[in-house]
Amino acid sequence: MSSIASPQKIAFLGIGLMGKPMAMRLLNAGHALTAWNRTRAKAEALAVSGALVTDDIATAVREADLVITMLEAGPIVRDVLEQAYDSLKPGALVIDMSSTRQSEAQEFHQQLSGRGIGFIDAPVSGGVLGAEAGTLAIMAGGSEEHYLRAEPVLSILGRPTRVGPAGCGQIAKLCNQLIVGGTLCIVAEALMLAQAGGADPSAVRAAIRGGFAESRILDVHGQRMLERNFMPGGQVKSQAKDLENALVAAAAGGLSLPVTQLLTDLYRSILDLAPNADQAAALLAIERLNPGIRVGQAPDQLP
Repeated sequence: MSSIASPQKIAFLGIGLMGKPMAMRLLNAGHALTAWNRTRAKAEALAVSGALVTDDIATAVREADLVITMLEAGPIVRDVLEQAYDSLKPGALVIDMSSTRQSEAQEFHQQLSGRGIGFIDAPVSGGVLGAEAGTLAIMAGGSEEHYLRAEPVLSILGRPTRVGPAGCGQIAKLCNQLIVGGTLCIVAEALMLAQAGGADPSAVRAAIRGGFAESRILDVHGQRMLERNFMPGGQVKSQAKDLENALVAAAAGGLSLPVTQLLTDLYRSILDLAPNADQAAALLAIERLNPGIRVGQAPDQLP
């Protein structure tokens, strides 16, 4: 892990489920941090740890060496950056850690480069627990120069890896989401099959752990499904958005991804029911297709 040569002035834009623990880690590491969030109350929680809080994006970024965005989607990132452009410090580096489309990341890179501002797209995987522990997988797209500048700060948040030029971080995140989304759905199907066949789903999960089926998702999200705990870490709406973005990227590359299309349809099918629920709510999508079969007896825990 890289060490920090000197404290940075950081503007952190987006203090949500993920942004708050990420910003807190940067504060605890000694960086001067200004926090902005559309709902100010969420950012105020960082003030007791030394963050400056502002309602104004321009004020937030004016003195920042690094500007980190952690926002819901590409259009929101675009809107926030448009409000920040004229106030960005010459030579500043923008690190967008949101999940956006590759084309959007490339657009941000071009617009910022034209103003003499650096850009890296650095989406993450690991959920709220990973953000709190500083163990996020961070997939970075940008120049080697900009990556080396960002790496010490990114290393406070997790394990950064440069995967290519600007926009490639988003492609790596989509690859991650394909594997995560697919594994979540197949774990849900396995538990449903166990239930329908008369086996104890909890015992089946325990039996197959340690074999080739073992995974972090079977461990963490398999247990969530058994407990029917769908309180958010990741969210259904985010997973659906990422899978839709993967289909867009595939189309741009001339690819057909049939399994991804199936996964996307499954997550879309519960957007009306539980958009803010954890991704483990893939179980609910499978149950909807199989009326009368339900894993476990516990009541659903939904946001």
